[in-house]
Amino acid sequence: MRVPLGWVHDFVSWDLPQDALCDRLTLGGLEVGGVEQVGADWDRTKVWVGEVLQVRQHPNADRLLLVTVDYGEGVLEVVTGAPNLHVGDRGLKVVLALEGARLIDGHSETLRYQTLKRGRIRGIESAGMVCSEKELGISEEHQGIIILDPDAPKGVPFADYFGDTVLDIDLTPNLARCFSMVGVAREVAALTGQCFSEPVFSVQADGPDIAGQVDITIADPDLCPRYSAALIKGVHIGPSPQWMQRRLALAGMRPINNVVDITNYVMLELGQPLHAFDYRLLRPKNAGGQPAIIVRRAMPGERMTTLDGTEHALKGQELLITDGGGPVGVAGIMGGLESEVTDSTVDVLLEAASFNNISIRRTSAALKLPSEAAQRFGRGVDSELTLVALRRASELMRLLAGGTVAAGFVDLYPGKAPLKRIILPLNEVSRQLGITLSMERVVEMLTLLAFQCTPIEGTNALQVTVPSYRLDVSIAADLIEEIARLYGYDRLPTT
Repeated sequence: MRVPLGWVHDFVSWDLPQDALCDRLTLGGLEVGGVEQVGADWDRTKVWVGEVLQVRQHPNADRLLLVTVDYGEGVLEVVTGAPNLHVGDRGLKVVLALEGARLIDGHSETLRYQTLKRGRIRGIESAGMVCSEKELGISEEHQGIIILDPDAPKGVPFADYFGDTVLDIDLTPNLARCFSMVGVAREVAALTGQCFSEPVFSVQADGPDIAGQVDITIADPDLCPRYSAALIKGVHIGPSPQWMQRRLALAGMRPINNVVDITNYVMLELGQPLHAFDYRLLRPKNAGGQPAIIVRRAMPGERMTTLDGTEHALKGQELLITDGGGPVGVAGIMGGLESEVTDSTVDVLLEAASFNNISIRRTSAALKLPSEAAQRFGRGVDSELTLVALRRASELMRLLAGGTVAAGFVDLYPGKAPLKRIILPLNEVSRQLGITLSMERVVEMLTLLAFQCTPIEGTNALQVTVPSYRLDVSIAADLIEEIARLYGYDRLPTT
């Protein structure tokens, strides 16, 4: 999993050097397989965030413009043919490269670097350039220049604003809780002794109550312990903001549009996969009824076409998301083509659910249908995340897509389980690890990992309450493994 550290910083801060942080994570079970320094090639003295003061027509060329840019250290006029700049533009935030900057040749079909030199273009001197994504190695896009978000800080080196360190972390199957930025942040906080900032999200819901606007049924609760939904009406489909596209790209996902990008962003951030249906395309169960969602097993011989355009013949054990007319998604893996969000989508039904991980793994393998959602559901996703993710995504759709959020959520939760409680004898910690730790020290370490510890009166043991997202912890030995991780495997004596 690709983890941009700038995103993790939203939830935890640390003062360790990068190499020490990577070592700490690896020794704690999150093996760092690689480190990418994004922006390391952007000279901090020659590539800047600038603000456009003026755009005027080149006097000697119809297709060229003269752009005056304030980059904090000075003001420079450069020549450009960028089609996304127009005469009269001002206030736009752009990337300005000065003479001597080393950039990628945007016109070369192969990777070739060049040093920017002062020159005359159609009789006008230009000692710099406004840059495209290709020239900075961000993507292959070269048709227009980068237009940064309006709040981009003028006069800051572009590497400081747009650069990041991306860790490639190899996650073993038992680390499902770490398949998100929040999950990694929790581990960083625990392994470095820092404070984790639990995200708290609210949503401004100004629309009518969702009750009566959608009919949802879970026909097979053994495979779907929870299904939650939100309704956002009046969205405007378009590109997501540049900051969101950037984070998605750093994490290895391709931006598509604001609604789809929001679902992917929240999945990467919180670990809860989401799916957006075009609400107006969902069919009712009965004539005159409201749009319906039925979560059920497939019927033998049933067929459906997924978002990738592939038609699948189903055998009868796959879990489907259906509406009143048939399948609209393979649960936890991929949505259906019939109800996908397109440029004409106006109203969105947003799904956040919990599915049986073994069922998801089997279906994904049988249909040869891998997906980011299937990777997470196949390892196990905390059922308590659905409403948190819906609040986060609904508010983003209100802010970034102009939608109106319906009041309330649909939330069916037939599989709610009590929190696990485990008895941990302290003598077992000593016996299995070969070290002696006080009860206070054990409580301190487990508390860092959000376990709740209560001493059992008259004994040398603890009752430990397990957080809902720790699906991998069920017996005392699991807790002892957590103590070993935090103590440090490299510090355990040979016995």
